Amino acid sequence: VGNTVLHILVLQPNKTFACHMYSLILSYDRNKEGPGSLELIPNNEGLSPFKLAGVEGNTVMFQYLMQKRKQNLWSFGPLSTVLYDITEIDSWAEDQSFLELIVSTKKREARQILDLTPVKELVSLKWNMYGRPYFCFLALFYILYMVCFTMCCVYRPLKPRTGNRTSSRDNTVYVQKMLQESYVAYEDELRLVGELITVIGAVVILVLEIPDILRVGAAKYFGQTILGGPFHIIVITYACMILVTMVMRLTSTTGEVVPMSFALVLGWCNVMYFARGFQMLGPFTIMIQKMIFGDLMRFCWLMAVVILGFASAFYIIFQTENPENLGQFYNYPMSLFTTFELFLTIIDGPANYDVDLPFMYSVVYFAFAIIATLLMLNLLIAMMGDTHWRVAHEQDELWRAQVVATTVMLERKLPRCLWPRSGICGREFGLGDRWYLRIEDRVDPNKHKMMRYTEAFKVQDRDNYDKGSEKLETNGDTLCKKEMSALSLSRSTSRTSSHRGWEILRRNT
Repeated sequence: VGNTVLHILVLQPNKTFACHMYSLILSYDRNKEGPGSLELIPNNEGLSPFKLAGVEGNTVMFQYLMQKRKQNLWSFGPLSTVLYDITEIDSWAEDQSFLELIVSTKKREARQILDLTPVKELVSLKWNMYGRPYFCFLALFYILYMVCFTMCCVYRPLKPRTGNRTSSRDNTVYVQKMLQESYVAYEDELRLVGELITVIGAVVILVLEIPDILRVGAAKYFGQTILGGPFHIIVITYACMILVTMVMRLTSTTGEVVPMSFALVLGWCNVMYFARGFQMLGPFTIMIQKMIFGDLMRFCWLMAVVILGFASAFYIIFQTENPENLGQFYNYPMSLFTTFELFLTIIDGPANYDVDLPFMYSVVYFAFAIIATLLMLNLLIAMMGDTHWRVAHEQDELWRAQVVATTVMLERKLPRCLWPRSGICGREFGLGDRWYLRIEDRVDPNKHKMMRYTEAFKVQDRDNYDKGSEKLETNGDTLCKKEMSALSLSRSTSRTSSHRGWEILRRNT
């Protein structure tokens, strides 16, 4: 019951009342230390009161709980050294990481905790010492891996075509080799090494990604921009395309160019994932993800309807015409592709002035140009501009959250020998087995002195005003003018003393 009340207090809007009641309940806890403590008992979602405060973005309760856990090591004048308990914050030995819970929540207030002590210092320590070097090495390794895969695709086994052409528009001169013909020469053996590296890399990607999907859940794993959800979809699809290409090569099935082309596009697009490790490029990847999976996905539905309607009209108009004179609409798939190019203004309207074009072509093309170019493209630009304005106000905050997510991901993937635990064990200071982060702080004495001056002058003004109000209420109506003059004199006197105090404060500043 006490643990349930603690969880309810974390969710209370009155933060001051919740903190006082929290301390009151803990004062009756018999097991204040150890696994039986009320603060360490999780709820049905596996969240302790401390983790719940972080997920809900309750910064007041979070700071209050951190102040209860800190240990003052020593202080000398304005300098002080504090040990902050990071047992539940550090993701090194936690199945449900506090940092991962913060970056995966949809509440923006929770990301403000990343700027608070000691979370900010812990993330900075992890990222600068281990996260950034490992992430840069991983980016370089992935680029070399993609270069190897690209070279294998460029020099894939092909042979000249021996059959006759079936159509005048058939332009194929090379065909795919069979499996027995693909690995004969020395160059083929070099390509085989690169292909083996590519397949092994695809298997490693699936082995690393699938456990995280099962642990976090597909909806959260692929749906969170900060966790890199779209890039996880890209890299998993890339790995599947590599395996499909391998199966088609081993079975000598024609058409391997289809999964190979998809794999090349997806693999190189995934390089943008590594931009999150750089402050200059990280916010741009966030904007790209927001625009693609927000504005562009909605816009594609409207674009598909417009292209489908006008492509059908163009095909019907040129269905009775000679395709040799104007071949952009000679069949329905080519009509769809040509209309798509017209929609994006990649090409101009196809026309052959040596022959007579149908009259309806001019009418339909005029309507298409008005709707597609003038209306819908400008609508897309306006939508993306609005998204850019909204994301720009929180791009630095989102980038810091991406850094935290990347740090937690690397910490989970890498072996323990390559990523030691951050902080200091409490046994060195006689504080048990809990882990602490040592932070040195400098307290400015002038700042606190000025705050005391300010509060003292405010209290003096308030007392003088209250005394004048009491005098005004206790006297009768016949002495109203006399008391009003006395009140003005009292206020002028208090204003003079207060004025001297504010002058002292300004000079100190």
